[in-house]
Amino acid sequence: MRTSSTLSSKPRFDSSSIFPRIQSPDIILPASVAVNRMSSGQNRFRGIGVVHSSSEVVAIDDREVEGVGEKKREKPRVLKVGLICGGPSAERGISLNSARSVLDHIQGDDLHVSCYYIDPNLNAYAISSAQVYSNTPADFDFKLESLAQGFETLTDFAEHLAAYVDIVFPVIHGRFGEDGGIQELLEKSNVPFIGTRSKECRTAFDKYDASLELKRQGFITVPNFVLQGNELDESGLSRWFSNNQLDANSGKVVVKPTRAGSSIGVTVAYGVDDSLTKVREIMSEGIDDKVIVEIFLGGGKEFTAIVLDVGSDSIQQPVVFLPTEVELQTSNSGDISEKDAIFNYRRKYLPTQQVVYHTPPRFPLDVINKIREGASILFKKLGLRDFARIDGWFLPPSAAMSASEANDFGKTESGTVIFTDINLISGMEQTSFLFQQASKVGFSHSNILRTIIQHACIQFPNLASFCNKSSSRTSNPSKHEGLQKVFVIFGGDTSERQVSLMSGTNVWLNLQVSGDLEVTPCLLAPGNDDSPEATDVGSRAVWSLPYSLVLRHTTEEVLDACTEALDPTRAELTSKLRKKVMDEIENGLKKHNWFTGFDISDQQPIKFTLNKWIKLAKKVQATVFIAVHGGIGEDGTLQSLLEAEKVPYTGPGFSASKICMDKVATSLSVNHLTSFGVLTINKDVRRKEDLLNSSCFDVWGEVTSKLKCETLCIKPARDGCSTGVARICCASDLGVYVKALEDCLPRIPPNSLNKAHGVIEMPVPPPEFLIFEPFIETDEITIIPKSKTKNEGLLWKGKSRWVEITVGVIGKRGSMRSLMPSVTVKESGDILSLEEKFQGTESKGQRCGTGINLTPPPLSIMSTEALMKCKERIELIANTLELEGFSRIDAFVNVDNGEVLVIEVNTVPGMTPSTVLIHQALAEEPPVYPHVFFRTLLDLGSQRFM
Repeated sequence: MRTSSTLSSKPRFDSSSIFPRIQSPDIILPASVAVNRMSSGQNRFRGIGVVHSSSEVVAIDDREVEGVGEKKREKPRVLKVGLICGGPSAERGISLNSARSVLDHIQGDDLHVSCYYIDPNLNAYAISSAQVYSNTPADFDFKLESLAQGFETLTDFAEHLAAYVDIVFPVIHGRFGEDGGIQELLEKSNVPFIGTRSKECRTAFDKYDASLELKRQGFITVPNFVLQGNELDESGLSRWFSNNQLDANSGKVVVKPTRAGSSIGVTVAYGVDDSLTKVREIMSEGIDDKVIVEIFLGGGKEFTAIVLDVGSDSIQQPVVFLPTEVELQTSNSGDISEKDAIFNYRRKYLPTQQVVYHTPPRFPLDVINKIREGASILFKKLGLRDFARIDGWFLPPSAAMSASEANDFGKTESGTVIFTDINLISGMEQTSFLFQQASKVGFSHSNILRTIIQHACIQFPNLASFCNKSSSRTSNPSKHEGLQKVFVIFGGDTSERQVSLMSGTNVWLNLQVSGDLEVTPCLLAPGNDDSPEATDVGSRAVWSLPYSLVLRHTTEEVLDACTEALDPTRAELTSKLRKKVMDEIENGLKKHNWFTGFDISDQQPIKFTLNKWIKLAKKVQATVFIAVHGGIGEDGTLQSLLEAEKVPYTGPGFSASKICMDKVATSLSVNHLTSFGVLTINKDVRRKEDLLNSSCFDVWGEVTSKLKCETLCIKPARDGCSTGVARICCASDLGVYVKALEDCLPRIPPNSLNKAHGVIEMPVPPPEFLIFEPFIETDEITIIPKSKTKNEGLLWKGKSRWVEITVGVIGKRGSMRSLMPSVTVKESGDILSLEEKFQGTESKGQRCGTGINLTPPPLSIMSTEALMKCKERIELIANTLELEGFSRIDAFVNVDNGEVLVIEVNTVPGMTPSTVLIHQALAEEPPVYPHVFFRTLLDLGSQRFM
């Protein structure tokens, strides 16, 4: 809710003009009807009403429920989808990412979504769509009792689904989602669902059982040995090593749980003893009590393939998309772990340069055809349904195994194909294999998801009436006349470039929802010190990207994909394979009247200089949405170039951007606001060269004496977003940091300093100036797990009365207003890393330092009056700095009086799917969903020169 400010006489910006009140079935209104506990003969649950992805609010009460009794108010031809995420496995954070992506792309006037969540203890909840946008499950786990509708039992949950949804879309990865658990629950209550049935799930999910089934079906499999229970069969494992010509002391193997997906717990071991140690670790961590040891496929190349069923009735007709080759990149760092490189959880889901994807794979054509043929056969033989992802290995002749039979499936003239893992519910986050491969053969995110849903419906007679033409929200790419042009630019060469790619991708996908926009994703390539770009910014390269090339994890991978796409030989092969797959899909789907065709054309990337790209933007009257974090995207350089050509763009102008990029200049600009309750942190600025040529002991003494503190925070003077930010507690810590600067290290490894910390990403090249500040001690906020108390909650002692907050501001220059502040909870270390801020993940069932944002601040921490004062001061800061469009202000706040101590201002804040700005927009009344939020920011930018 807006607050009036007494601190500024500048005109206020009416909130209703910031966020338009759009009447659309895509807008999700909050539940406002309280519910009573129903009698024992009915569904038993507690909490609020079920919230659909539409303007309908469904109260859980006989008198007001849509779909009860005669199903009053039911709208014809509207398919109600129940989206279920969460689960008990360590993949529940990825499940949340998948659910968020599905929710973004399937909504329309013919399809409404209700969201549900399964917690680690298999308790089921109906949640609002807003909760799906939480950074991690931990963000709302402790709020479930107050914000969600809880079901007494899973049976009650299934009965509810039977009454209120037409079909369930389970996106629970790992246990309970892919092992047949949720499927069996739905089958018992006759609830239609998308995906494979429970019996088939159980066989395919268990890696050991699946390998036995594959071997029975005549496929080549990787030799393995299974260990289960308390008494591990050491002698049997020793015999297995011997039978497979592996040295008992040093033979290299892979150890992995049989019933955990996404490479969780997968590790490399050497010899029998080491293997048993790794097995015990997996079991003791609760990942799985059944573990297999496999031969390490040295010299092999990993691949993954999406399979889509396009058949009719009960006749399967699987089509395998263009497979993806997974190339692991190893460095020459001497890190011993690099020789054990495997496609693990971190490489699969985080924006790391340790893995590169190639679609189609760089394999011989006979191998690609064998992969597609084998995956199709497996889909049928294993009785899979709707869609799946199948992983495996290509072994060249030099790496082929000798244990296979001559007639086993997988042999080609160029080598051997081995299938190893069946994924019943493939990851569906924005850049997942599903969307990468689907876009290569003509499907947008929306189109492929709706195709999967519609195909699932044809298998249930009572859903036949919904199998009509889909109203996908993605526009036809060939019809762009009269549309407003938007260029979304991301990338750059700072340590934040991978986050920038995530931000730009999210903005691009959300803006595509608007039917009146033509949105083009563009990559700002890194500058090269040996090229003209180093001195002439306007000569920097900008790539205009086709749909499929955006869906990558790193900017380097996008650039490589551009080069690969322009290679004539590679382009010709890709085109031929694409046409073949599209023909197979069309032959199956043309029988269904709901299939409206493909909506992604086969285009090539186009390279411009930055100057020519800006002139193109001017020519086509495009608005530039800036998502380049740090560097020229945030220091005013790009803004200056755009202003010179009168090209409208998002975010603050040149002057404000330049000031806010410089943390010292930012402090000086608001230093006069002390009497209004706005404070700044004392700073000591040092040149990098001076630090390299000085004694760390002497520098430590000088700085701590000047700043009158015992613990320091060191950070680059002109970089943002946690890059190079570290807490240093002594001279030796400073020595480690200075050594990293001297060696131009891209990152400081975890726990290299005296105080525990995660990876510290460093600016490359190192910054010229660095800032020392007193490390501000704030009151620790601890999330108490539900396992230790009846309800998950917060523990806060509140001694210092200061907590860290982050706040989005939005509006026109001079009338910026504050969104709802978020209190930042850091569960490991004292400074949030890039990974913690922008990629909510959990590992091995534990929270691994992920930042949790409490939006709004709990009343137990900050009173309403202090919160209002805080927002007034944030708005004063924003208007004093002449911000416009949107920005994010990081600060400390006194919870008693709302005084604000400024940390920094980000003029191009993170815009990833899990960013805190999304949480804060959703805290508006009514909630502002991502596609409306980003459209609002775009419109503010488009009005810049009006």
